[in-house]
Amino acid sequence: MDLNSLYSEIINEHNLSNHNKHHIDGADVVERGHNPSCGDEISLELRIKDGKIDDAGYTGVGCAISQASTSIMIDLMRGKTIEEAKTLLETFLGMIKREITDEDQLEVLEDALALKNISNMPSRVKCGVLPWHTLDVALKK
Repeated sequence: MDLNSLYSEIINEHNLSNHNKHHIDGADVVERGHNPSCGDEISLELRIKDGKIDDAGYTGVGCAISQASTSIMIDLMRGKTIEEAKTLLETFLGMIKREITDEDQLEVLEDALALKNISNMPSRVKCGVLPWHTLDVALKK
């Protein structure tokens, strides 16, 4: 299996999975993200405990890219400190903007690497970064 097929499989699995698509009891932060160009929208819920993202979930609708990106991001952020989450967020956005291309730097993104090629599809970039921008706003609260 080539790398592009593997990445497509990861995106498809996260899109179809509902393991992160739910409300979070006792959420400390709820932030809505919306992409007016295509109608994707999410509501990201975070429970912060001892300076870490203790749990996260989302609800919403959208294309496979936005839904998969949200699920992948939640898996990556769960258990991270706020500072670690901000660093991962910056790394992801740097990857999408093609400012960070060093594979060693990018490997911290784990499954989020599957979204690397959306930078080649300008119309899909907004779909892929929607949850990440939503997280950025949420972490600033």
